[in-house]
Amino acid sequence: MDIDKLSVEALRDGIRDKVFTSEEIVEFFIKKIKKEDGNINSYLTICEERALKDARIVDEKIAKGEKVGMLAGVPIAIKDNICTDGIITTCASKMLEDFIPPYDATVVKKLKDADAVIIGKTNMDEFAMGSSTENSAFKVTKNPHDLERVPGGSSGGSAAAVGARLAPFSLGSDTGGSIRQPAAFCGVVGLKPTYGLVSRFGLIAFGSSLDQIGPFSNNVRDCALALEVIAGTDPLDNTSSKNIGSTDYLTGIDGGVEKMKIGVPKEFFGDGLDPEIKASILNSIEKLKGLGAMVEEISIPITEAGLSAYYVISSAEASSNLARFDGIRYGYRPKEFEDVYDLMEKSRTEALGEEVKRRIMLGTYVLSSGYYDAYYNRALKLKKKIKEEFKEVFSKYDIIISPVSPVLPFKCNEKKNNPLEMYLADVYTVNINLAGVPAISVPCGTSKSGLPIGLQIIGPHFGESTILKAALALEGALK
Repeated sequence: MDIDKLSVEALRDGIRDKVFTSEEIVEFFIKKIKKEDGNINSYLTICEERALKDARIVDEKIAKGEKVGMLAGVPIAIKDNICTDGIITTCASKMLEDFIPPYDATVVKKLKDADAVIIGKTNMDEFAMGSSTENSAFKVTKNPHDLERVPGGSSGGSAAAVGARLAPFSLGSDTGGSIRQPAAFCGVVGLKPTYGLVSRFGLIAFGSSLDQIGPFSNNVRDCALALEVIAGTDPLDNTSSKNIGSTDYLTGIDGGVEKMKIGVPKEFFGDGLDPEIKASILNSIEKLKGLGAMVEEISIPITEAGLSAYYVISSAEASSNLARFDGIRYGYRPKEFEDVYDLMEKSRTEALGEEVKRRIMLGTYVLSSGYYDAYYNRALKLKKKIKEEFKEVFSKYDIIISPVSPVLPFKCNEKKNNPLEMYLADVYTVNINLAGVPAISVPCGTSKSGLPIGLQIIGPHFGESTILKAALALEGALK
């Protein structure tokens, strides 16, 4: 039996039915990580002792005939910017290299309540700032399909772990495409939920109005199952929505796309899109037409300006959020300093990476006196317009289909020294975060050189059931 090829549902059911134990499954994945992750570098921390202990607790519950959770005994990997009680959480930064949170993020608590087993924390771009997972202070994660290429970012470790079958599923965070782009690059499913659907409590913030936690998996049903566990209103998060409704995403997921109205924005298929990606997505659209979907070309012209608004807003929020890392309360502190001002300057200079400093400087600039109205305020107005534009489209269409990335997974170091080129790779994903709507990346083919290609399905606010239904139908049609 190829345990690493089993779905989350199959693993859970096998553990419940005593086909195998949770301890056996956890041991299998830990051994696989130790053997294979040296080439990929998807993990920063392996929680071997704790994971085996938690697995044995689940096995004991089952042996006693006690009720177990929806993810009973299944191992999961967690992005290293999500707080885990007693487990080091670094944000892949020297600033937090020794930080051990005294509490669990709400999503982690929900996973534990569902009896999932945390096996490790995954690598990422420092403080989630990047699109390649090359900005980590500790290691560079590689794409499991080609070790000379990046896995995407900032949740590259979480995507690579699932793509390399070093975890059945994982959690990442998405501020401007950081789940969907690495999912596309690593050939896995990745979902960015509606803003407010999943609690952000315990997520170390990058851009507070844009960040959202979501799952990676190797198939759509597992993604829906993971979302079902982590979604819901949270009184500890004041950005959590109070009007979520049902979070049962598996019921009706196989309903198909017959008579579903799909919009395809022409702006997302212009210059700069790799021809192999375009061909693969157009082929997928034809598959959906064959399943009974109604597809029309649409125009969302304002989205072309979204990239600039995104980098102004996200950098401003990053500048504000990262001000707390000053060497005084916790985090990195230099051995020698003259006074409190020298302490703060040296702490931030020595412990923060280039990309983080770049965004802090940009964010501080756009928030400064004389520039606030010219940049930040205008970006907020554009964000509101983009949200209204998407709302208008979804009054006529059920979903939108687009590419995830304009390029195939690029080689390590290819774009690292060209931040503008790296930022442009987010052109199809950032508008979804600005609008606050959900979107999922689904594998839809491979290039001639064998690199994965992802397709993005976008839905209206709290339209997760609809995009999951379309994703499952496409997944079945492409098999």
